[in-house]
Amino acid sequence: MDRLNHTAPTASVLPVEPAVAATRFAELAVELHDSGGVEETVEAVVEFALQALDCSYAGIALAVRGRRFEVPAVTDPVVAAIYESQVAGGKGPLVECMAGHVTVRVRDTAVEERWPEWAERVLGLGVRSVLDVPLTTAAGALGVLGLYSTEVDAFGADDEAIAHILARHASIAVATARHEASMAAAVDARKLVGQAMGILMERFDVDGDRAFAILKRYSQDTNTKLRDVAQQLIETRQLPR
Repeated sequence: MDRLNHTAPTASVLPVEPAVAATRFAELAVELHDSGGVEETVEAVVEFALQALDCSYAGIALAVRGRRFEVPAVTDPVVAAIYESQVAGGKGPLVECMAGHVTVRVRDTAVEERWPEWAERVLGLGVRSVLDVPLTTAAGALGVLGLYSTEVDAFGADDEAIAHILARHASIAVATARHEASMAAAVDARKLVGQAMGILMERFDVDGDRAFAILKRYSQDTNTKLRDVAQQLIETRQLPR
């Protein structure tokens, strides 16, 4: 197993056909820009990975709250099984990559000694080599791009260089998609709260401040998100018990 410094690749290590690589990345950039959300974004990335890199499978695991992962896109159930085994056990190259923000390469799972239980399980799935690349932005770690091959030592310097560029594209696209989704959810929540406040103001003849205070109190007393309290009030005309 190799731990590799997360340094940006230079043009000199790009594939032999740079024009083709440049065209593919340009097409990917457009596709990511047009993606409708996080799931569509990561699906585009993993599909591109299969085309541009010498790998049998690919997947993306994204970090969520509580030091957990979610797996929004994989090219095969094999990848989901590999991810799930690491998430459950808390050990493996995926965890190492995420925690240390470093690229992790496993040349051969048959002789991997760092995570013997994980290696045995992955070898049983027919995977012989792994390349995990961190997805990061200036704000911090987002997740991991995982590349898997049924061949021993399948990932060389060129593959790593392309993977880093792909990870950079993916990081920006995922961060943008998440931000847009968060903003959309915030706008939606404000609309719901506003509608719920209107109902309370009309029913109980209170002003806006008092109506918001009522919603907030019910949210705290029932340990329910303010948005959900508002949604329930709008749908049922009743506050949570």
